[in-house]
Amino acid sequence: MSQPIITARGVSKRYQLGQIGMTSFRDELERLTGRFRRGRKIPSAPAGEFWALKDVAFDIMPGEIVGIIGRNGAGKSTLLKILSRITEPTTGEITLHGRVGSLLEVGTGFHPDLSGRQNIFLNGAILGMSRAEVSAKFDEIVAFAEIDQFIDTPVKRYSSGMYVRLAFAIAAHLEPEILIIDEVLAVGDAAFQRKCLGKMESVSRLDGRTVLFVSHNMAAVSQLTNRAVVLKAGQVQFAGPTSQAIDRYVEEFETHLVQSYATGPMPRKWPGTGHARIEQLSFLKATPIFESNADIEFDLELSVSRPIEKLRISMTVFAADGSAVGGSFGIDVDCAGAANDRINWRVRLPRPTLAPGRYHLDLAAGQGDFTGDRQEYDVVTDVLYFEVLPPKSSGGHLARWESGWGHLILPSLQCEPI
Repeated sequence: MSQPIITARGVSKRYQLGQIGMTSFRDELERLTGRFRRGRKIPSAPAGEFWALKDVAFDIMPGEIVGIIGRNGAGKSTLLKILSRITEPTTGEITLHGRVGSLLEVGTGFHPDLSGRQNIFLNGAILGMSRAEVSAKFDEIVAFAEIDQFIDTPVKRYSSGMYVRLAFAIAAHLEPEILIIDEVLAVGDAAFQRKCLGKMESVSRLDGRTVLFVSHNMAAVSQLTNRAVVLKAGQVQFAGPTSQAIDRYVEEFETHLVQSYATGPMPRKWPGTGHARIEQLSFLKATPIFESNADIEFDLELSVSRPIEKLRISMTVFAADGSAVGGSFGIDVDCAGAANDRINWRVRLPRPTLAPGRYHLDLAAGQGDFTGDRQEYDVVTDVLYFEVLPPKSSGGHLARWESGWGHLILPSLQCEPI
């Protein structure tokens, strides 16, 4: 049995909190040496410590693609910086058997005054490659990054997207045994992200290289990885199959998704006539994360200024990129309430089969639908953000879904001989 290509044992990282670096160099020097100024001792800045990682341990085998997932502040980036030898752990040790190529932040490893061409050779030299070895890969790198006409331009003039394309192309093509990719890929466009995911899969499956992939996109993690490590508050909460890791992540996920909405003093973007007003919206689930074939349910509270016949609720679902996915209208309901009466409804969108991703809603109260004139009484926009998980196969494992396939999982095709 082969030995792990990455071994972490008892890895912890401590940062000292305080005001070091926030004042002048002279003030810091005097404070640190305890000298006196103007007859009094300079008071020390409030001190403390923060453990970004605490006793992290795991093994990763050659050729594995492993996801690193967790909330913001869980310690993911700190762990990757230690693995990339950018910083050292306070305690513990990491053993790496092979060269490491990293893409952690936009511009990392680039000299801004050098051209793209020069930075390719610089990165190759850092990895210990000869000029001839880099030259053999040069055309592939430039073609993958799609920056042919800018290759001799200083990279300080590149856009963030160009930075990422070139940085990923270098990291993936200069043949490190270990490839580490952080969420920075989110800077690129959707087509390039798909291209990168395909490349990471090929360098692992075909070339036998090890990939560590950090992302908040659970669809991408489930598509690319078979195993994942869940970090929480600097500690490993789970390490195992990706489907179980995502389930654990969702359980621990204190989401920023908007679970409820209440009307405020700000005017509506689309005010409507005001005959009815949407006062409150609230998902039934405390954490609005749904399976792809689950009903989307929420409670709605309306106020009405007069009795209304045939009041109808309409909804538009939007994807994270702002594109409209689809719309739906409810049935007509008579509201016989007096002025300022509050009416509570439960709204259900049955089994919308949304593809994995993040979505939000626009809601409106009014009369009519797309078959005739529509009069809006009230409209609220960008409310009730929620996330949809990848669908589960019959075996219980998360199935693959690529963002380029769209926002809906359509019904199975009906095929029969004719």
